Amino acid sequence: MQTDKQTVLKRLNYIEGHLGGIRRMVEEDKYCVDILRQTFAVRKAIEKLEAMILEDHLHSCVPEGIREGRENEVIEELVQLYTLAGSRGGE
Repeated sequence: MQTDKQTVLKRLNYIEGHLGGIRRMVEEDKYCVDILRQTFAVRKAIEKLEAMILEDHLHSCVPEGIREGRENEVIEELVQLYTLAGSRGGE
């Protein structure tokens, strides 16, 4: 992974901590709008993490797979990711 592993782990720690805070807010019956603001922040943090990992994949694993003659496999993986990303709204 070209993206610094520590950067990814730091972002994951942030997300985990934020989720713990949201859990406490729910347990303490905090105002719904305040909870939603925090869930939106977590969603944005996850989206940024996904973008970092995807960019790394496109710059490292995809060219490597093509050089190794696995073009169809690489393209199929990208199509699957595209399909997953497009279906996120209906979860």
